[in-house]
Amino acid sequence: MRLLLTRPEPDAARSADALRRRGHTVLVAPLTRLEGIAADFSGPFAALLMTSANAARAAAQHARASELRTLPVVTVGARTAQVARAAGFSDVTSADGALGDLVRLVAARVQHGARVLYLAGEDRAGDVGGDLARRGIAVETAVIYRAAALAELPGELRASLDRLDGALHYSRRSVEILLRLAGGAGVLEPLLGLSHYCLSAEVARPLQAAGAARLAVAAHPDENALFALI
Repeated sequence: MRLLLTRPEPDAARSADALRRRGHTVLVAPLTRLEGIAADFSGPFAALLMTSANAARAAAQHARASELRTLPVVTVGARTAQVARAAGFSDVTSADGALGDLVRLVAARVQHGARVLYLAGEDRAGDVGGDLARRGIAVETAVIYRAAALAELPGELRASLDRLDGALHYSRRSVEILLRLAGGAGVLEPLLGLSHYCLSAEVARPLQAAGAARLAVAAHPDENALFALI
């Protein structure tokens, strides 16, 4: 199949290589650019929470990275855990699921009344802090990266839409950016005509609202399950 990937680098290149090994043709057109934020935080903390591989990358570049690396890390999924280990975090455990799985794992591992640090992006889904607070665990959220959206649809993507079969979507925000930029470029109709493969039901919602007819949602929120849809 001829597929579109709009996730930011370096994840886009890794995913594209995996798809090409499966025999697909891939157009990589990132719609966001990752930027670190010099957020500060207090402490002490019992654990460090990450729900994105981008958080692990940003943490490795943070001014207090050496301090952060001494904390046990709990991640939402295996890919984030993998990137965290590569970034120098040695004590890393993955919930291997969604935000609810992360909350349950943290509640099981962290003592009641403890404080944890959530390294987050500027745009994020769910309420990790609220969910853990209801379980007696305080969360300090430090926003350490943002995904800055492009101002317009890349020219190569605009010119190639009628030659694509489908698109893979990893986040709700990236979908919302794609729909907005495609509308501004006058190519929303051909975009909605593609087959859309979504990491979760939350990711799929903007496409459903926009009228996309061919939607598939991964059985689990991980890339292997996403690829299994194709």
